[in-house]
Amino acid sequence: MVSRVDRGPVAEWFWTIDRFFLAAFIALMGIGLMLSFAASPAVAERIGLNSFFFVERQAMFMVPSLAIMVGLSFLSPRQVRRVAVIMLIASLLTMIFALFFGIEVKGARRWISIGSFSIQPSEFMKPAFVIVCAWLFAERARHPEIPGNLFAIITFGIVAALLIAQPDFGQTILTSVVWGGMFFMAGVPWFWIIMLGGLGVGGIVTAYLMLPHVAGRIDRFWTGEGDTFQVDTAREAIIRGDWFGRGPGEGIVKRIIPDSHTDFIFSVAAEEFGIVFCMFLVAIFAFIVLRGLSHAIKEKDDFCRFAVAGLVLQIGMQSMINIGVNLELMPAKGMTLPLISYGGSSMMAICVTAGFLLALTRHRPEKRAQERSFFRVGSGVPAE
Repeated sequence: MVSRVDRGPVAEWFWTIDRFFLAAFIALMGIGLMLSFAASPAVAERIGLNSFFFVERQAMFMVPSLAIMVGLSFLSPRQVRRVAVIMLIASLLTMIFALFFGIEVKGARRWISIGSFSIQPSEFMKPAFVIVCAWLFAERARHPEIPGNLFAIITFGIVAALLIAQPDFGQTILTSVVWGGMFFMAGVPWFWIIMLGGLGVGGIVTAYLMLPHVAGRIDRFWTGEGDTFQVDTAREAIIRGDWFGRGPGEGIVKRIIPDSHTDFIFSVAAEEFGIVFCMFLVAIFAFIVLRGLSHAIKEKDDFCRFAVAGLVLQIGMQSMINIGVNLELMPAKGMTLPLISYGGSSMMAICVTAGFLLALTRHRPEKRAQERSFFRVGSGVPAE
């Protein structure tokens, strides 16, 4: 146990970190590994691999992911910004590289092959994009003469264009919602809200009219006609699971859905462990979002406030989209459930997000001094 009187870097980290946040992220990783045991063996056997191929890789990815999360949580806000700028530039360059030399899967070029592994650069772009835009919005709030909002709009335009070029319409919507939420927090005038909202609606209509795969998914969602096998089967699995599930290993959905270990792992959890377990899982995500927003409300620094709110909004929206697809409440979209679905890039990128969150919500001496000064002034006691 680390003593409070110890002033080493590890002790300082332990006593200043938000341990509830840390416990929530580690719990999600543990649940993800457990559900990988439940969902992935049937998928591995179906495609001719060792039964525990995906389980072993999931466990292997956990080690560097935990190291990334803990390592980033030691950073100061200034260091977080620097890391994010480098990460954003690198991820944008690799996204461009993927468009020309990447692996093509189902008509999309989103991955880069490195040996026996594949990396999806857009996953690492998301947390870096949030941090950089939060910094630009904060600089505009501190120094009105700096065109931070304009630079944030340009950055968003570049990111959205690259995502659409892959194409990855789901990630485009996720990034747009997160960016729009941060822009709203930054005090954007109503003119911009109306204009950007109109552009968003126009973009969705344009995608529906010009991208056949987008039109197909939306049509299947509204009409129920066409190939809706995966979402229909996932919904039926959730219904079969009832409140307490059919029992570990007794599920059927994992044997017939190709993406049961990734996009539809929530349905596997519902069928085998029940709706009560799924409610517990949703509660963890809700806790992360609400605790993050609570930190953001109390934060005096604009950059930390925008960044923390944007990061938890990203996690919350991604989990909501995945669960919504499983419940057939949204059109089908290949989006992972954070830290639960199989995927090395997704897990490590979410751990980058978690590391940034832990770093920005630490109780630092300068933050405590600001809080003491604020409360003394508010109570009528002269600030020291």
